Amino acid sequence: MIRANRVVVAIAVALSYTTMDASAADIEAGKAKAAEVCETCHGVGGNSTSHDFPKLAGQYPDYLAKSLRDYKSGDRRNPIMAGFAKPLSKQEIDNLAAYYAAQPAAVSFKP
Repeated sequence: MIRANRVVVAIAVALSYTTMDASAADIEAGKAKAAEVCETCHGVGGNSTSHDFPKLAGQYPDYLAKSLRDYKSGDRRNPIMAGFAKPLSKQEIDNLAAYYAAQPAAVSFKP
């Protein structure tokens, strides 16, 4: 019985963290920051038209957030992205990740 209670409590705690993280991001703020900083290279809505820049639309939010945190910390090295990521706050990173994850991905093929 005690073990079952612990499992229920553990699941409830895990779900509360998931809910808090998902609701903490502000997609509209992410959209505004994307228009200000990211659109030039990554395209409107994260669908870059250049093969030189990755498409961000439809990516997993945890992948996008980790990538930005890694550029910010220097764990992932790209001088251009590091320059854009360094001034971002944790909230801005979460907002950007949520915004791009919510965008529909446009499929394209190299000619």
